[in-house]
Amino acid sequence: QVQLVESGGGLVQPGGSLRLSCAASGFTFSNYAMRWYRQAPGKERELVAFITSAGGSTSYADSVKGRFTISRDNAKNTVYLQMNSLKPEDTAVYYCNARWRTRDYWGQGTQVTVSS
Repeated sequence: QVQLVESGGGLVQPGGSLRLSCAASGFTFSNYAMRWYRQAPGKERELVAFITSAGGSTSYADSVKGRFTISRDNAKNTVYLQMNSLKPEDTAVYYCNARWRTRDYWGQGTQVTVSS
């Protein structure tokens, strides 16, 4: 059974940090490129960060570049999103996504709220 389970979300003050994790099971994690998306209320889901299957290449949305870092540990079947200097506009549900060829898997999401 394929599973992607996000964790690490919560309430944080502006300027704070959070580290999201996404634990994968039920498929060969090291074959899959991984992405973090987010969706704020009333907005479309947007791509936040991307990492290749071996972790050798990453890319980011302009809105998070320099503040967020995506990484992965293929031995632990886990992808991470380190979020620093958080802003209220980062408030959203964050989803991890695994994609390889025609296969496309999603987690259930974790809420991140940035507020004082």
